[in-house]
This record gives sequence, C-alpha cells and structure tokens, in this order.
Amino acid sequence: MLSVTEARERILSHLKSVAAETAPLTVCANRTLAADITAPHDIPSFDNSAMDGFAIRAEDTTASHVTLSVVADIPAGSTPTVTLAPGEAARIMTGAQLPKGADAVIPVEDTDFNRREAGTAAPKTVSFARTLKAGENIRARGMDIHAGDIVMQKGRALKPQDLGLLATLGMANVEVYKKPRIALFSSGDELLDVSAPLEPGKIRDSNSYMLAGLIESAGAEAIRLGVARDERDEVTNLLDQAVKKNVDLILSSAGVSVGAFDFIKEVVETNGKMDFWRVNMRPGKPLAFGKYGGIPFIGLPGNPVSAFVGFEVFARPALERLGGKMDGSRQKVKVRCEKEIESDGRESYLRANIREENGVFLAKLTGHQGSGNLLSLVQADALLIIPAGVKCVPAGQEVNAYLL
Repeated sequence: MLSVTEARERILSHLKSVAAETAPLTVCANRTLAADITAPHDIPSFDNSAMDGFAIRAEDTTASHVTLSVVADIPAGSTPTVTLAPGEAARIMTGAQLPKGADAVIPVEDTDFNRREAGTAAPKTVSFARTLKAGENIRARGMDIHAGDIVMQKGRALKPQDLGLLATLGMANVEVYKKPRIALFSSGDELLDVSAPLEPGKIRDSNSYMLAGLIESAGAEAIRLGVARDERDEVTNLLDQAVKKNVDLILSSAGVSVGAFDFIKEVVETNGKMDFWRVNMRPGKPLAFGKYGGIPFIGLPGNPVSAFVGFEVFARPALERLGGKMDGSRQKVKVRCEKEIESDGRESYLRANIREENGVFLAKLTGHQGSGNLLSLVQADALLIIPAGVKCVPAGQEVNAYLL
C-alpha cells in the first residue's frame, strides 16, 4: 500500500490547471487568480481626511488657544476649490479630499464646535488648544498602494476582502481560472434517493450530498450523475456520461474495494488505467486513482466518514490544483491530546473536538470512530492526524490536526 504522502503526490503529478477566463468581479468569489494584479493607480488616489474635523495648516497651531476662520465646508466626494491661507481652516468630513494649503486635520471633538447633528452648518470660526504635526490625521496619496505595485499574485484564491480591493482599483473584470467541473456519482444497490422511504437492507445516498458540498467548497462545480447500480453496464454508462460531458475529473464513492459486486476498478481498467487502489490510512484504505477515457478518476470509499476523509486528504488538493492554486497544502495546527489515543499503525484521521485553554488547543475524540458514524463527524471540528507507525498517543502529547 502507498503512504498518504506518496498517494497524494502521485495524484497531483497527473493534474494541471484548467484554462483561464476573464470573469466579472461579481462571480469571482473563491475563484483563483490566473494572473498577477498590478495597481493601475495610487490608493488613496488623493490626500484625504482620516476623520471628521477641520483641515488646517499645522504651522498655525500652538499649545495655547488658537482661533481660525472657517472658509469652506468639504463633504466627502467633493473637490475643494479653496486654498487655505494662514489663519484659515475648512470643515472636512472623513474621506474628503484635503484642500490646497492644508497639511493636517484637527478632530472635531478636539475643538469648540460641539454641534454634530446631520444638517448642521459649518461655524464661522473654530477654536482649539493643541499643536499638530504636518500629516496628522491625513491619509496621504499612495500610502496604501502605489501605481505599479503587484497587490495580488497568480494562484491566490479570492477572498471577500480581495474583491473589495479589486473594486477599489476599478477592476470590473478579472482573469481567473475556470471552475473545474467534477463528475460525481455514488455506487451500490443498497442506495435509495433521499426522499424515498427506508426499505429493509437499504440506506439513503448521503455521500452524493456531502461530496457535492465539499466540491463546491473547493471552488469547483459538481456535475451529479446519480447512482450506479452494482452492474458493469451501469458503471460503464455513468463513466461514459462523464467523458461525454468533458469534465475535468471524475469522483465516485463506493465500489472500489475487492467485493464480488464492486465493478468500478475493473471498468476503469477496461477503458483506461488504474494507478493505485489502496492507501495505508484509516479510515479510507480502499481509495483508487487512475484515468478513464483520458480523464483523471478518484474513487473514494463508500463509508461516509471514509469518503469525507478521502476527499479532504486527496480530492481537495486535486481540485485546488485543477483550479489553479499554486500551493494546495492544507494548513495544520498543533493540538494536545486530552486522553490517550490508540491507533493501529496506519496514518489515521480521527474526529475530535478542540478547545482552547491558556493558549493551548486541547483535543478529545468525538465518540467511537467507526467509518459509518456521520454523527461523530458532524460533532467534530477537527481531524487529528496520527502518523503511520504510531499505535499509542499518550495523554498530553501534541499531534497535528486539520481544522474543519
């Protein structure tokens, strides 16, 4: 059996990013940049006030009493037409452009002007007793970004705050990678539709809903093909549908083990190649990877928790690679086990709850770790990673974990 690292690297070595496209900013959340973003202009693009107050000349201020004539009222969005002379000030709102001659802003609360209700006219004069330095309470042009700066790099998954910056830069359209299209199907005679009443020996198809959600969370599009019954022709039909839809990857759950009715491995090999089908891990040992009709194929186990873990460990990095992410490595955190944990020597991914105490993350398992127990996965907020070769983790020892 392959190690987890070997299996993941082998999968990724067969994948490359999908094509790029220019998309409107409104649909770019969680998409991955296909080109560096260069600022077309300075941010801020003009000197502006960092707060409501009065634009002044710093040289006019002293620690003793100062009274200045208010010669202008400057709301945000307007272009000031005055130039401050010695002894003059202008009322100014947060974000408003600084008038010529001004080099500081005195906050309104530091002055004798106490009327701040909406619609209140500017005073004729303003008084205060404070010395200001040039540049105080001013957001200078280019203090955040200079024109020509690279502000985001190719391969970055766009977060909401990234969209805000792109909008600030006037980028209504952005070059991003297309969403990878992932064909998804489940396998097994025992599977019922979610709306069907339960029958003896049957279970509802939970994996397709869980995996579709995981696919979407990885920035890809799930193309749901339904359920393949335990027959060669059924499996072949769905795999052929995936090829006709020209998807970027095929993802299945169940049917990749060595049971008498598990045909996926055999069918894939008839029209492609199976690279590997077992990994030294728990849960999720029967995990397959190959190609069918030239399209990469990942076969996850049928037990729900095994399918979930297999997705997080193997399919998510694969989808991120297809989607253009340069670094698909998932961040791990160090957690301390509250109780002793036994393992079987395989690299194990165990469901756990995390709590923080005195700056330390403490972890305890969420009930029994059976690979069919979805409730313990729902209750978990982390997967503890027990390394291969380790059969006992003492209480108090640290291990790595994926936060869910």
